[in-house]
Amino acid sequence: MEVDLAKAVSEYGFPIIAAMGMGYFIYFIWKWVTTVIDPVLGETMGTLIKLVDRVRMLDNDMIRLNSKLSMVLEHKATIDKNLDPKQKEDLQEIVAKYTDTTNDAFDSTGNETKPMKKRTAR
Repeated sequence: MEVDLAKAVSEYGFPIIAAMGMGYFIYFIWKWVTTVIDPVLGETMGTLIKLVDRVRMLDNDMIRLNSKLSMVLEHKATIDKNLDPKQKEDLQEIVAKYTDTTNDAFDSTGNETKPMKKRTAR
């Protein structure tokens, strides 16, 4: 059973044959999207949700670390009054060592901000 395109066009007319060809094309594209593209999009959506959750967890961790650091610095300020000069210098060196490694380019919301000048020990 061989399909002769010219015979089909002369028998049914060009618009009918073009509509049938377009229908097959639409069916082919729909089948390809549902069998190939849809599963890949589902996997990608799952991965994206996992990444967003991890970013939120990291943001919460950064907030907790910032609050702990501020508590330690407040505690340090109260202890500074009772330390001798040598202990104060040692403590200031330690604080300066760890405050210089902070990254001020991002705030706790994850938004990019202008880089701030690095803090120096007083």
